[in-house]
Amino acid sequence: MAGGTDKVNRVFKRTIIYAVLLLLPACAFPAESGNPAIRAAIEKFIDAQDISGAVTVVVSKDKVLALDTIGFADIAGKKPMEPNTLFWQASMTKPLTGISILMLQDEGKLQVSDPVEKFIPEFAALKTPSGQPAHITIEQILTHTSGLGEGDAAAIKGAHTLADLIPIYLASSMLYEPGDHWRYTQSGINVAARIVEVASGLSFDNFVGKHILKPLGMKNTTFYPNKKQRSHLATPYIKDKQTGTLAAAPYAAFGNKGQPPFGNAGLFSTGPDYARFCQMLLNGGTFKGKRYLSPAAFQQLTTVHTGELKTGFLQTEEYGSRGMNYGWGIGVAILKSPHPGVAEMLSPGTYGHGGAWGTQAWIDPVRGLAYILMVQRPGTNGDASKLRQAFQQSASDAFPKP
Repeated sequence: MAGGTDKVNRVFKRTIIYAVLLLLPACAFPAESGNPAIRAAIEKFIDAQDISGAVTVVVSKDKVLALDTIGFADIAGKKPMEPNTLFWQASMTKPLTGISILMLQDEGKLQVSDPVEKFIPEFAALKTPSGQPAHITIEQILTHTSGLGEGDAAAIKGAHTLADLIPIYLASSMLYEPGDHWRYTQSGINVAARIVEVASGLSFDNFVGKHILKPLGMKNTTFYPNKKQRSHLATPYIKDKQTGTLAAAPYAAFGNKGQPPFGNAGLFSTGPDYARFCQMLLNGGTFKGKRYLSPAAFQQLTTVHTGELKTGFLQTEEYGSRGMNYGWGIGVAILKSPHPGVAEMLSPGTYGHGGAWGTQAWIDPVRGLAYILMVQRPGTNGDASKLRQAFQQSASDAFPKP
């Protein structure tokens, strides 16, 4: 009899629990869910041992449409990819640097048209290759058209602050006359991060944390991962050309205390965290009622500032000579005209950035979607990868334009 009573009690308790769950508002449930088509597309690359796994996110302005965690974050440890798996973002840090500058412009503390020397006086002595005063602008350092040299790599490794980097960069000769060319330049972005410090009075990492990461709820995004966060780092893998298998690669030489908070490549983040950042951009600079960028600043962010210069990472014949298909905004690449391959499913005006280890995030304002791909695959051109193309195409097919 006692056993029968226990069974009745268990059934009763489950009934009560289900009833309570049904009465909860929809927001009490996680919005994210996987998508079979996206999973199938990514699993092909796992089966081919091109990657160990991935986290993919597709968002609209107000919803997480798909969150998929596929494969392993660490093969040897049999650690699966999870929503809180941490990835080195590399150059996907750059859009946050550009937005930090635009936030300060909104506060009246600078203009992107200002010369760099207004905030870092040492730049007043910088000369172009023709011997003229350079007077490079904030806009030029954020659009890779300044001509600034990269500095000595060994000296950069010994720097502890962004201020330490300035004399290193200025010690190298300029590469071309400002505005004459587009050349991807890491130094300029770090100079922009230093300007954020000078104009705001905060260290760059503290500014980004206070004005972007914390208010957006990007709890797992940081320049300096702590011990707990490091336990969630995805292992980077490179495919061995001889054996066709994946081999673990060394971790990125970023994220260590004592290093500068690099504006060009310093951030670590997760798929869901970076997706929140993308949703803010999809909403024109606002998120959950808070405005991060004025409409004018958002327009500057997403407007091509490089004219008819060839830009981007698909300029060579190997990638289809697509330099004219892209332009550069304030810290972001902008697709001017779609082309076959990685951009055929995207709309004109789509913007975003990739990272050195294959991470990608692209915001399509026409379709109202953002595509976030998190992997750790050193040594490949993530912008041109078949993996990026397969993910974006499967996501685009799964969530057609309303």
